[in-house]
Amino acid sequence: MLSRYLPIFIILSIIAEILGTVGGFGSSVFFVPIANFYLDFQSVLGITALYHVSSNLTKIAFFKKGLERTVIIQLGVPAVIFVIIGGFLSQFFDPVILTYMLGIFLVLLSLAFLIFKNLIVKPTTKNAFIGGTLSGLSAGILGTGGAIRGLTLSAFKMNKDKFIATSAVIDLGVDFSRTIVYYFNGYMRKDLLYLIPILIVVGIIGTWIGKQIINKISQEQFRYIVLLLILGIGLASIISTL
Repeated sequence: MLSRYLPIFIILSIIAEILGTVGGFGSSVFFVPIANFYLDFQSVLGITALYHVSSNLTKIAFFKKGLERTVIIQLGVPAVIFVIIGGFLSQFFDPVILTYMLGIFLVLLSLAFLIFKNLIVKPTTKNAFIGGTLSGLSAGILGTGGAIRGLTLSAFKMNKDKFIATSAVIDLGVDFSRTIVYYFNGYMRKDLLYLIPILIVVGIIGTWIGKQIINKISQEQFRYIVLLLILGIGLASIISTL
């Protein structure tokens, strides 16, 4: 089925990469729902992990001037640990129920930040650990945890470049870890490996276009775009499970 619709799949994947770059939390939140139309869920997990490794390397190259190393450790370490746990648990949980729960969580949290503009999540080690844990579990089980990571990173009030680069480094560690787990789970289909070089090119093109958009918007606009995209992801997750 995928080979028949490959041009459409590539175009949608580029759009997912652009939105993921502008949002600062990676393309998987958009890529996973797109790929689900063409592939079974476990194959989607496997191809997403491989694709995201190259995608995040591209983002780090484009936004290398900004890195928040303390946040990388505080949020990234628990994210890597719990994505491994989530990857193993993905064999036993119903992804439909988990996707529904994730959607409700994202909608409520993003609406809270959009409506109550003075609402502040303190940039503490505890909050970074909780955000890393939840995003890692979500990435391992559902294939995407970038929206949760994005909400957590928003608390640290980083500029656009730092936000995206820091998120990409954390995501790289998460994706590398879950790729190994998914391989042993049997999620890596050899007949789909031809997509990897295609998706590498998609990642480069989408990230470059996204960077051009980011250069033309303000810091405050960037924050609202992140929250609105997360709201959209949450609603899409809920609707897809109904």
